[in-house]
Amino acid sequence: MLNSLSIRDVVLIERLDLHFEAGLTALTGETGAGKSILLDSLGLALGARADAGLIRAGAEQAVVAASFSVGEGHAAQALLGEHGLDSGPEIFVRRIVARDGRSRALVNDQPVSVGFLKKLAGLLIEVQGQHEQVGLADPANHIFLLDAFGVPPAPREAVAAAHKAWREAAARLKEAERRIEEAAREEDFLRHAADELAKLNPVPGEEDALAGERLRLQAGERRAEAIASAIAELRPKDRRASGPAASLRAAARALGKVTVPAGHVNPAGPAMAALERAEVALAEAEDFLERLAAAEEDDPRALEATEERLFALRAAARKHGVQVTELPHFFAALRAKLAALESGVADIAALTAETARLRADYVEKAASLSALREDAARRLEAAIGAELPPLKLERARFVVERAMLPEAQWGPRGADAVRFLIATNPGETPGALDKIASGGELSRLMLAMKVVLTGGGSVETLIFDEVDSGIGGATAAAVGERLARVAMGVQVLVVTHSPQVAARGAAQLRVAKRVASDRAVTEVDVLDSEARREEIARMLAGEFVTDAARQAAESLLRI
Repeated sequence: MLNSLSIRDVVLIERLDLHFEAGLTALTGETGAGKSILLDSLGLALGARADAGLIRAGAEQAVVAASFSVGEGHAAQALLGEHGLDSGPEIFVRRIVARDGRSRALVNDQPVSVGFLKKLAGLLIEVQGQHEQVGLADPANHIFLLDAFGVPPAPREAVAAAHKAWREAAARLKEAERRIEEAAREEDFLRHAADELAKLNPVPGEEDALAGERLRLQAGERRAEAIASAIAELRPKDRRASGPAASLRAAARALGKVTVPAGHVNPAGPAMAALERAEVALAEAEDFLERLAAAEEDDPRALEATEERLFALRAAARKHGVQVTELPHFFAALRAKLAALESGVADIAALTAETARLRADYVEKAASLSALREDAARRLEAAIGAELPPLKLERARFVVERAMLPEAQWGPRGADAVRFLIATNPGETPGALDKIASGGELSRLMLAMKVVLTGGGSVETLIFDEVDSGIGGATAAAVGERLARVAMGVQVLVVTHSPQVAARGAAQLRVAKRVASDRAVTEVDVLDSEARREEIARMLAGEFVTDAARQAAESLLRI
């Protein structure tokens, strides 16, 4: 509810701080005293259009702040949380308007957009006036209000669940149809690509394995070439060429021809021994190289086959625009698409049947909900109709119109379109509330609806602006009595010229215009019991208050 309103430098108000209580608060005062300024100021704080003309003469800016208390889990707290704003049991809003017309909006001292401020305001306060009706008059709210009045939660929740299941099944069907259609368009390509990859049969991790094998085979090939070259040097294939073994033997034969006298040591002996050892070492080297060559004998086609496989994988990857490592997954996806294409007809048939079943379930539950709404609509018509005669709307007829929406507009709330209509005179065709009723009639109609529909929304503060316009006597008393009834459930502020309405208030504020320092200023007084009697007596008697008026005022206050 609205706790406080602070106004600085708005039109005729220099400085004003007001505190509000629960229940019904009446705002009274002579015409032109400035009651509308209070409502304009509150509207400014809640996102109304900023106008530099609202700034008090001589001031540089106007500032309006309001505080609201909300219960745990209130929709306003959820909205603040969604936008990352601090939320708690009390919400502070502030609007600052500069002389150049620019404005700033803050919620809990955090900057927000004016659009957000308006959205927040719609969850905190509702204004019913001769020129502004929101909430009840908005057709978008009528289905919610009808449900809150007379439709249990269980069937509404069942419809919402059925709609969710139906739409999810429809989405699965649509996705399956899209996949089938896409696969059908690509069928030739899919089959050709799948056949190619089936022949290639890529294996996860194969590229790294092949690259490693290629390096191993290349290194082995280089070793084999080196060994073969070494062997060739030791044993030339050209028999005319002399290798090192032949050279060693020729050298040994040449030294063997050396003659030595008896009793003397052959000086070539050490050389001959060395040649003999060299020939043995050479034979060992040849044998080792032969064994090494035999060990290096890989399949001569192995390197070629490895490179061909590696190059084939890389060519396929380039062709399909993927990495070699992704080829197995890509191949699997191709096969899945072909499998989906082949089994798609059966899948589509099953999904179609499931979607149709869930649609039928939704239609059945929505029809049951529609019947409940039809019954609630007739009861709501009767309940509001009973409130109209005491409010001088005895010739008016309130109608709840329920119509079936086209299937494209069916939703989690069902298949119904609900509108509240009014005919103010017999024989007239009922029409939209704000198009048919006059300002005063519409305000009283809103009051009747609030009496019946109290509790149908999250708003905890209602403002009625001159709901008693053009009425008096018993009708004004009926208006006051109904305002008091509504105020038992929500906070109500009423701007009134009717003493019968003002007397019903739990509190009363008097708005007055005074002259101070040659300037007109608007002030607001919180009236005690004696001051209330005098104010209501003035409202009854006019400029000259009589004892009879005071007695009448006392009688009204005792009701």
